[in-house]
Formats: sequence, structure tokens, C-alpha cells
Amino acid sequence: MTTLPPCPTCNSAYTYEDGAMLVCPECAHEWSPAAQEEAVDAARIVKDAVGNLLQDGDTVTVIKDLKVKGSSSVVKVGTKVRNIRLVDGDHDIDCKIDGIGQMGLKSEFVKKV
Repeated sequence: MTTLPPCPTCNSAYTYEDGAMLVCPECAHEWSPAAQEEAVDAARIVKDAVGNLLQDGDTVTVIKDLKVKGSSSVVKVGTKVRNIRLVDGDHDIDCKIDGIGQMGLKSEFVKKV
């Protein structure tokens, strides 16, 4: 008997096949086994404004004045951001900027130092 992979959402071991899809009875998540293999093979690639590959811990500079949502402050051009962390979501980078605090930045507005 073949062993099915656990659910990628809740890690339940009780997955079953339903046609070409795999289904988790605990969280009702459905996925294709082929799509799961492609997702594992394709690593998250984040590039800056000029095409340099970004990694966790890099230092970047801001290339455009950015307004801080919900505040009157602005992140100025040339601001150095150290020790970035790459994340999934609408913003690619989580970081801490001196004088402003915790922020989420898009990779298209930064350049690797």
C-alpha cells in the first residue's frame, strides 16, 4: 500500500485520494500531488529593483520616498535597512527601520547594498 503525504496545511496524516486530488478530512484542504512537488522544487526568489537576488539578513537601501501608512512620517531615499527578512504576502520584506520601527517593504522599492 502506498503512503500518501500529510496535509500541507494542518499536517494531518489522514489524507485520501479523490480522483486526481488529495483531500484532508480534518481541514477540508484539497491539493494536487503534482502541484505540491512543483511548489517544493520552486524556491521563493525575491529580487530587488535592479535584479539582484535578495536573501535573509541582507542590507538594502530605499530607492524612493515611501509614505508610512497611518502616519505622517516618510522613509527617505537612501535609508539603509539592515538585516531584512523575506516573507510571503503582499510585501516581500519585513524589517526594522531606525526612527520608524517595524515595517513591511516591497522588493521593487529597494536596492541591495
